[in-house]
Amino acid sequence: MIKKKLILNSKNFDELLDIEYGKTGTKKRESFEKKAQYFIISEILRETRKNANLTQEELANKIGSKKSYISRIENGNCDIQISTLYRIFEEGLGKKVKLTIS
Repeated sequence: MIKKKLILNSKNFDELLDIEYGKTGTKKRESFEKKAQYFIISEILRETRKNANLTQEELANKIGSKKSYISRIENGNCDIQISTLYRIFEEGLGKKVKLTIS
């Protein structure tokens, strides 16, 4: 009941995250944020691939990979190396990748 009240009285999304997953830097929050980043990458990949009118298998063939690997990435079930991320987007989809570190 207390948690529900805190959620209803929260003023922004960061407060909601603090209530649900703990403050920034806690294990639970770090785990959530890591999973959220995987989700974002997977959604960007899926949408970019679909906009390029490519199947998972066609994209995999373009970069010398397997359909199952592309599927795992799109489903957020795979840890992806930066070099692979670049290969998928730049070689496979003709897009530029820009990373920001903060």
